Amino acid sequence: MIRPALLSLLACLIVSTVAAQEAPWRHGSALLGEPKYPPDFKHFDYVNPDAPKGGLVRFGIQGTFDSFNIAVAGVKGSPEAGLGLVYETLVSPSLDEPSASYGLLAKEFSYPADYSSVTFRLRPEARWHDGKPVTADDVIFSFDVLKANSPTYAFYYKNVTKAEKLGDLEVKFSFDQTGNRELPQIMGQLLVLPKHWWEGTAPDGRKRDVTQTGLEPPLGSGPYRLKSFDAGRNATYERVKDYWGTNLNLNVGQNNFDEVRYEYYRDATVLLEAFKGDRIDFRTENSARNWVTGYDFPARQQGKVILEEFPNRASGVMQAFVVNMRRDKFKDQRVRRAFNLAFPFEEINRTIFAGQYERISSYFQGLDLASSGLPEGQERAILETVKDKIPPEVFTTAYKNPVSDSPEAVRNNLREADRLLREAGWELKDRRRVNAKGETLTVELLGNTANDERIFLPYKASLDRLGIVTTVRIVDDVQYVNRVRSFDFDITTGLWAQSQSPGNEQREFWGSQAAQREGSRNLGGISDPGVDALIDRVIFAKDRDELVAATKALDRVLLAHDYVIPQWTYGKQRTARWDRFSHPDTMPRYGASAFPTIWWYDTAKATKTGAPR
Repeated sequence: MIRPALLSLLACLIVSTVAAQEAPWRHGSALLGEPKYPPDFKHFDYVNPDAPKGGLVRFGIQGTFDSFNIAVAGVKGSPEAGLGLVYETLVSPSLDEPSASYGLLAKEFSYPADYSSVTFRLRPEARWHDGKPVTADDVIFSFDVLKANSPTYAFYYKNVTKAEKLGDLEVKFSFDQTGNRELPQIMGQLLVLPKHWWEGTAPDGRKRDVTQTGLEPPLGSGPYRLKSFDAGRNATYERVKDYWGTNLNLNVGQNNFDEVRYEYYRDATVLLEAFKGDRIDFRTENSARNWVTGYDFPARQQGKVILEEFPNRASGVMQAFVVNMRRDKFKDQRVRRAFNLAFPFEEINRTIFAGQYERISSYFQGLDLASSGLPEGQERAILETVKDKIPPEVFTTAYKNPVSDSPEAVRNNLREADRLLREAGWELKDRRRVNAKGETLTVELLGNTANDERIFLPYKASLDRLGIVTTVRIVDDVQYVNRVRSFDFDITTGLWAQSQSPGNEQREFWGSQAAQREGSRNLGGISDPGVDALIDRVIFAKDRDELVAATKALDRVLLAHDYVIPQWTYGKQRTARWDRFSHPDTMPRYGASAFPTIWWYDTAKATKTGAPR
């Protein structure tokens, strides 16, 4: 006869065994499928494990900074650009897989088959720069602080019901839903802050406050620490010689520079001239005009400066004029389509961009997730499930941007725009577009750089021809951020980078709950049940085929509503650098240039080019 105590013990063992089978401990994971690298991998394939350490690399940033408190970044103040060198996350991605992560501060992590929770075990060797260990208390503190002080994090972590300490080095996050495959990785991306430091006292005797901006040098656990700074002008970080993670397989061949410096400039033209004057080592060039005409100077002719393009396979993009649908004049789709018909992309591409760009025609431009043609197969089946919530034309008409590549095409587009505006109740009287109440259709194009003005002016000329009273408003960075954050604009520019594995961030981009939340990425105020339903299909996709089909369906419906006026893209990362650096022979598929992550200072090249000052 089996005694009750023994039965109880057997039951516990069975439960423990089942739990272990359902939730194995992992060194890494991929959103769909298995990670590429095994538990005992030595280093990533795309690094040089023998890369030399040393040297200085200098970056130029347009703007300014007034804070080293990353906890309130995007909410209060302007954070310094290099803080990502100081802090670390629980897991870290690889650059040759589309959606895989490996343990960084966390040695391993575990989640059940239904994705209802995730548990992290921290590395016992992980240390803050003051020598204290990174603990579960730090992780929970960071989660609480970020969620409490940032609307974006609060939204991102809204499905987390509990953060609990299971031990000094073990923490568990529980979720309010199952099947959301991305939630464990989202929690792995948590930026970990030092609780003991933030709850302590600054050298001046002041009690630290994590909710406020400040310029006290931060305490981190990462490969670099702040060495020196001049508020708003520059900041220099030095490599931590006794960094706890130096020999970690994720870090081998990376973090190779002794110093990383950020110099700040208020003007884009001055920033380019600073590069030419050898005050900056590396820059990504976003201006087609600069790329074609801005680098004809002696150092490049002498081979001291190299221009190189790197394919961008890691992400897609939607960049567009965002129409603020919180304002009544933009709620009618016909009005929004008229604004697209009036946009003279081909003229701007020819006269300003030297013909380098292509027009964006998808919210996932550049990825195999972009919709095209008419829906078929699994994509059509998904659309059928929300047929009563989406525009019927998604089944019959492929999305196309208007083309204005000839005077006749321009006239035809403006005629069609005029027809749509009249249908929407906006008549043309005395060269002004007015409604039945006698109100004039006005629009302000809001930007924050001189480059914005170059684009806005030809667009304004086209809108003026339709009788739309258009003004161009260029404001400073602080005012621009505040206005966009509070949705105080008619039309501005928005940019949304898209990964190979879209998921929960789509709620932040296009979801109804984000539409009225100040500071959200849903700039246009999209609030639509069909879009919400398709976002959920993306998030809860069970395999790659379903993810692709659901994302194409979402893309198709977003396009059909004419929520934005798509702009342009290039598909490659344009880079300019002084020839002092080298990179591995094998570059990561999804890392573009991956500068400076896997590069190193090349003394031989620097001898010929000259050392940075």
